[in-house]
Amino acid sequence: MTSQHTAAAPDSTTVLTGMYEAESRYLAAGGPGKASFDLLAPYFAPDVVLHQAAALPYGGTWHGHDGMTRFFLAMSETWETFEIGEQQFLATGETAVVRSQVRARARATGRELAFPVLQTITVRDGRIAEVRPFYWDTAAIVAATARP
Repeated sequence: MTSQHTAAAPDSTTVLTGMYEAESRYLAAGGPGKASFDLLAPYFAPDVVLHQAAALPYGGTWHGHDGMTRFFLAMSETWETFEIGEQQFLATGETAVVRSQVRARARATGRELAFPVLQTITVRDGRIAEVRPFYWDTAAIVAATARP
């Protein structure tokens, strides 16, 4: 009788910590249009779904690795800088909850904002399957990023 051993998938904290580190490397390498999404791809399921608030300049639902690539392009068109500072991992099961403090500068207006983002992130089989960010004040983001 043979036994089959399947390695356990990494927990959500390991996956998310790795993804945030990869995102930093991606942005440091030039980000969308310059760096390859291949730095981030291992952390996202091929059928990942990202739900952004419809009111945001990069709002809507983004599907798969192609959708994530387009999302990062839309973000870079909106923000000149987008730095994630302090993070708190509030839950770390299949559905993780992460609170991040963001400091960003709008490309169109040069305005700087500091704001929190709360994300619920579903991790399945060691990869991010779904992301739902919640912004405290989407109106402030829209006002800061609106093209004159």
